[in-house]
Amino acid sequence: MHQLVFATNNAHKLRELGEILKGEFTLLSLNDIGCSDDIPETGDTLEANASQKSFYIWDRYHTDCFSDDTGLEVVALNNEPGVRSARYAGEGRNSDDNVAKVLSSLYGKDNRKACFRCVISLIIRGKEYLFEGRVDGEILKVRRGNAGFGYDPIFRPDGFEQSFAEMDADLKNSMSHRGRAVQKLVAFLNDEFPHLQSDQ
Repeated sequence: MHQLVFATNNAHKLRELGEILKGEFTLLSLNDIGCSDDIPETGDTLEANASQKSFYIWDRYHTDCFSDDTGLEVVALNNEPGVRSARYAGEGRNSDDNVAKVLSSLYGKDNRKACFRCVISLIIRGKEYLFEGRVDGEILKVRRGNAGFGYDPIFRPDGFEQSFAEMDADLKNSMSHRGRAVQKLVAFLNDEFPHLQSDQ
């Protein structure tokens, strides 16, 4: 089975991607290839950050890889936190701090529309391919649920009563921004590089 390096050591992302890929490819983390570098993310768009991370791995390890960058875009906050989603509350802060800042910033606002976007940069044999997944919804007024990670407890996708953090993994992965981007990635690999799955 062909190996793909996912340019992250984020345990939540690795588990989620492993569940989505369902064994179609062998997923390796940065730790698996001996990379402990703090890969820079200095782009001003999700696309730029995803590309920066995947090319960082390709340039140093020359192995097929992909990376993602994900952002929560809240309409009433001028699409913030966006590309700064992971660091919205400041450097050294955590997901709880980021969630608290979004809730505080939206206090008293009626428009709570938001979307999650995920951009994946895939590099196969040195050539890059980009895939985007998006899901629209709204920001809840209080946190709900204990599953997921990041902003999941306060994001309710359109057409559902549950927050992402209240959904089981299969449901969330079937329609989440990252799930949709990964589904496009897998479909592309199956169509364009069908022999990869049988590579050893």
